[in-house]
Amino acid sequence: MKLAGYYSSGEFANKAHITKKTIRYYDEHNILKPSFVNENGARFYTDEDFARLQQILFLKYLGFSLDDIREMTMRNGDQSFLSESLQMQMGLIEERLEQMQLMKQALKEAAQAVGNGVQVDWSQMLQVVNVNEMEQKLKNQYLNSSNISARINLHKEYAANPEGWFPWLFTQCRIRQEDTVLELGCGDASLWLENRKRIPDNIKIILSDLSDGMIRDAKRSIGNDKRFHFDVMDAHQIHMPDSSVDLLLANHVLFYCENVQQVFREARRVLKPDGIFVCSTYSGRHMKEISELVQEFDDRIVLSAERLYERFGKENGAELLQQEFHNVIWLPYEDHLNVTDADALIAYVLSCHGNQNRYIVDRYRDFCAFVNKKTEKGFYITKDAGVFVAKKR
Repeated sequence: MKLAGYYSSGEFANKAHITKKTIRYYDEHNILKPSFVNENGARFYTDEDFARLQQILFLKYLGFSLDDIREMTMRNGDQSFLSESLQMQMGLIEERLEQMQLMKQALKEAAQAVGNGVQVDWSQMLQVVNVNEMEQKLKNQYLNSSNISARINLHKEYAANPEGWFPWLFTQCRIRQEDTVLELGCGDASLWLENRKRIPDNIKIILSDLSDGMIRDAKRSIGNDKRFHFDVMDAHQIHMPDSSVDLLLANHVLFYCENVQQVFREARRVLKPDGIFVCSTYSGRHMKEISELVQEFDDRIVLSAERLYERFGKENGAELLQQEFHNVIWLPYEDHLNVTDADALIAYVLSCHGNQNRYIVDRYRDFCAFVNKKTEKGFYITKDAGVFVAKKR
């Protein structure tokens, strides 16, 4: 019997111009599960499933493996996710175009060199046209953008504090006219996009990130704004002259750095004598209920391979900073979350840097049902984050 609002697997395959065998393969390999299976084993799909299928086919067209696609498209097909996904896919296309332009230019220069009898640096050429490396960068870029979006959205939608994190953080920076501001690890530039109207006109802002893909994302988001400059850099080696920065900002970045004290030495070097270093982090209590949740589902899951707050957190941050800075103070951001939508919490879990995908991918439906039950009456999450504000010694 035909179900209202559902497509049979044959209708679904015809709609997408692919074979039923492909649809069955995607189901068996947990890439795209049907929304309903009847007692006879017949599969049925919805328009939401079709939107996700289009995403899968698009990523396959870009050259990603099915294992990559399964990891990249695990989230449900809610409208907000679909909108974000389309934006990220447009970013992937732009990223691919930019990289292809670099390859085209490299090949053009090599052809000119050969024509002029000049020796070509083939090792450099191979680095430029390394397709496998390009595919990995595209995958990482997609995952980075998706993960940042999932984490920001959970806080934005379910925070108890009406002043969001980015407006609060901007206030703590106390930016002035004519300041030179450097942000380490700018990500997708959300801080500046959310506070754009509050940014002084006469100011220089350098957004930096270790990922050239994130810098390109930030450039596209900011657009043509002469106040902003962009640089791919490692926080351990800052591309700025001595005593040239009024405000140095590191938002949830320092605990990823291999050598935090080296970053602090670089920060002190580039700051002006009265310069300020604003760096955010959290404590061991922050978001602890989410770790407890996934451990209850499967005790093998660890959402972070390392206890990042032990590298640089609320508990030890002041002591670490005081080796290079003085007047170090902690400013807490008072907040908590009460999550009522399972999809948002699932997206957050999948965005973490741990091993969760290894144990969730084959039990994704079970995990969704588990989280749905936990969020029926609201799911309380502790937040214990804030910023250290330090002055140059």
